[in-house]
Amino acid sequence: MSKGNGKTQVNNAGLDVEHELPASSGDGDETAESQAHTESSTESELQKIKAERDSLLDRLARAQAEFDNARKRASKEQQDYRDYAVGDAVKTLLPVIDSLERALQTNSEGAEFRNGIELIDKQLQAALARLSVLPIVAKGEPFDPRMHEAIEMVETSEAPDHQVIEELQRGYKFKDRLLRPAMVKVAKNSGK
Repeated sequence: MSKGNGKTQVNNAGLDVEHELPASSGDGDETAESQAHTESSTESELQKIKAERDSLLDRLARAQAEFDNARKRASKEQQDYRDYAVGDAVKTLLPVIDSLERALQTNSEGAEFRNGIELIDKQLQAALARLSVLPIVAKGEPFDPRMHEAIEMVETSEAPDHQVIEELQRGYKFKDRLLRPAMVKVAKNSGK
């Protein structure tokens, strides 16, 4: 069977039969209508996709803004907490500063002045203890490189090897964290 110019030819057992097909009157119009419908459908889908894209971009911009605001808020809260902690620590130390100023204003000599300074030292140590700042015990202890900083090794037979024999500067720790190691002299005893 072959088509050509609106006619169909059929070869049936060697017979040639020719039939003319009816011409469709609206073929061109239907194709144009179908094409217009497809274009409007595509345009409609494109508009939907653009609207969805715009909506997603808007949501992304809002999410980014919310994240930035949350980050800034957290940073401000951390700074406020630090400021509060420092303020609280200073309040604890103010009575010690007052006592020190009063001691410097007196005209006491010798033992009285020393007793006043010792009281101020006790007051300061108590204030530091309330803040969880404790001194590191060094003198007479075995040398611990995590807590002590050896400034000098002293050859001696009066103390065991690697024992702290003198504390040059007191070390401190805050709870379990080292603030400053103790500066010490350490015994070097080759005989033991």
